[in-house]
Amino acid sequence: MNVQFIEQNGTRQYAILPVDTYTLLLEKAEMLDDIKAYDEAIASDDVFIPSEVVERLIAGENKIKVWREYRGISQVALAGKVSMAQASIAQMEVGKRVGSISTLKRIADALNIDLDDLV
Repeated sequence: MNVQFIEQNGTRQYAILPVDTYTLLLEKAEMLDDIKAYDEAIASDDVFIPSEVVERLIAGENKIKVWREYRGISQVALAGKVSMAQASIAQMEVGKRVGSISTLKRIADALNIDLDDLV
């Protein structure tokens, strides 16, 4: 590595290096920061939701339907898990029916989400 040092009172104070070397060092430092952030995210207890799911929820799509489809569960399967008719789930998903808090809690549990994610 082609580095020039500037000393002051016998102690190295500055290092002068080629721009290419400086740029490479910056890129490597940024990469290490990214790796550290990734490692911290993976080690956390946070739940990661794909952006497509978040975008659908923000756009106002029915929350039960979005979460059900994200979990890969059919209306029939969800209805079976919560002891409801499939038609009731379908009506809730199109907004023709509103579930009680206890019903929404059972649906949330079946979808492995918090009740807050549905209300």
